[in-house]
Amino acid sequence: MKIVLFGYMGSGKSSVGVELASAIQFTFVDLDTEIEKREGCSIPELFQTKGEIYFRKKENTLIKQLVNSDEKLVIATGGGTPCYGDTLAFLLKQDHVIIVYLKASLDTLTHRLFDEKLKRPLLSHLETENEMKDFVRKHLFERAHFYNQATYVIHTDHASVSEIIEKIVVKLF
Repeated sequence: MKIVLFGYMGSGKSSVGVELASAIQFTFVDLDTEIEKREGCSIPELFQTKGEIYFRKKENTLIKQLVNSDEKLVIATGGGTPCYGDTLAFLLKQDHVIIVYLKASLDTLTHRLFDEKLKRPLLSHLETENEMKDFVRKHLFERAHFYNQATYVIHTDHASVSEIIEKIVVKLF
C-alpha cells in the first residue's frame, strides 16, 4: 500500500508524513527531498538551472517509481505535484494507492507561510500578510480541482499532528 499526501505548501505533509509512517510502520519519502538527493541540489537551484519543466518531469518519474515499488510508503508530495502531467491520473488508477488531502484553511496557510516565507523562495517577495493571502488564495483556487480528487480529505485546522494522524488512521483501517 502507498499513502500519498496532497496539500498546499505549509499544510503539514512532511510533518504528518513522518509521524504517520512511524505510527503504521511504513517508510516515509518526501518527494522534494528525494529529488534534491538524486539531483545533488536544492529545488530552487533546480528550478533556476534546469527549469520547472525538468523538475516536473523528475517529480512525475520519481512518484511512479515509488508507487511501483514493493515498499509500504507514505509519500509527501510537493504542493503542485498532482497538478502537472499525468501524475494525478496515474495515482487514481492505482488500486494500492490511497490519496489523503491535508486541507488547511486559507487563514491557517497564510499565517503559517508568512512566518516561514524567508525559507521558501517562491514566497520571499511577498511583503504583507494580505499579499500572502492573495497569493495562496489564487493557488488554492487553481489547485482545488486536483486536491479534491483525493481518496480522503482531512481538515487540519486547529488539529495537532497526532490528531491528524488519528483521523487518517481511522479512515485507512
